Amino acid sequence: MAGKRARRRQMSEINVVPYIDVMLVLLVIFMVTTPLLTQGVHVDLPQASARPMSPKQKRPLVITVDARGRLFIDSEKKPSTPARIVAYVKALRRMRPGTRVMIRGHDDVAYARVVEAMVLVQQAGVPSVGLVTRNPQRRR
Repeated sequence: MAGKRARRRQMSEINVVPYIDVMLVLLVIFMVTTPLLTQGVHVDLPQASARPMSPKQKRPLVITVDARGRLFIDSEKKPSTPARIVAYVKALRRMRPGTRVMIRGHDDVAYARVVEAMVLVQQAGVPSVGLVTRNPQRRR
């Protein structure tokens, strides 16, 4: 019997522990980074009873005018210059021709500053600009 070798059976189970570890790490990363993606410049929007945008529509580019009259592109933290906004909108419209552009103006900002933002967007070749408002029935 010493001459006979014992046959080893192959193990056919998959060790899932490393996959669970990777999944948990990814879950933590997404939980930490998701709130950072949705933050932007806080503005108090004027109230209006407008119809909300359909969720099926593509996400528009939003130019924000804060209470001090500074301009921001989407959710950037750093204010933009008028020249940068025109260049950014032109480049975006070349890459995604159907992109809608919306202006979000703070409730206390001078109307002239919101109009200046609209003019900048129209200089970039956007034929129509939308305005973002807050629904008076909904809480902030």
